Amino acid sequence: MAVRDIGFKRIFSAFDQESVAKLLEYHRENGGLSRYVKIRYFFTELLSEKITENEVREYAHQFSKIMINELTKPSYLIQESLRFIKNKYKEYNFHVASGSDQEELRYLCKELDISKYFISINGSPTPKEKLVEEILDEYKYERKYTCLIGDSINDRDAAKSNGILFLAYNNEKLNEFSEIKPLF
Repeated sequence: MAVRDIGFKRIFSAFDQESVAKLLEYHRENGGLSRYVKIRYFFTELLSEKITENEVREYAHQFSKIMINELTKPSYLIQESLRFIKNKYKEYNFHVASGSDQEELRYLCKELDISKYFISINGSPTPKEKLVEEILDEYKYERKYTCLIGDSINDRDAAKSNGILFLAYNNEKLNEFSEIKPLF
């Protein structure tokens, strides 16, 4: 999502812009990975520098402030998805399992008045595969009747590692990995 590009550009504005461009490329290819992973990647792989967990958290906090400022704008919501969720939340059990920061997600969902449509809202720093596993276990969902709808290869991987179906949405490159036809 372009808004996240803006966030990374801003928090790393003082760094070599070629390295920032490489981070953005990595970010776009790994949409479902958390910002914590991407921040570590930027320092360790692209800059060949060490970074402490406190520093990672500080950069993540700066990123979060930018995201909260931007993403509380309803214009970023995908209206087609929102209509589906509003119309079907009483028929299906919807959860959020995201690479985005959990507290930020919960805040955004509350501000956008969409929390009520989800049984749980889960995010990083817990990895997505683990989040999905925890949801399946806690709510005792049968894997054969469970589907993860996602827009990144990491979503597909989380579904696969947990033995559930995957439906690619909002990402043409993933359509070949979608195991079921779109519901909406």
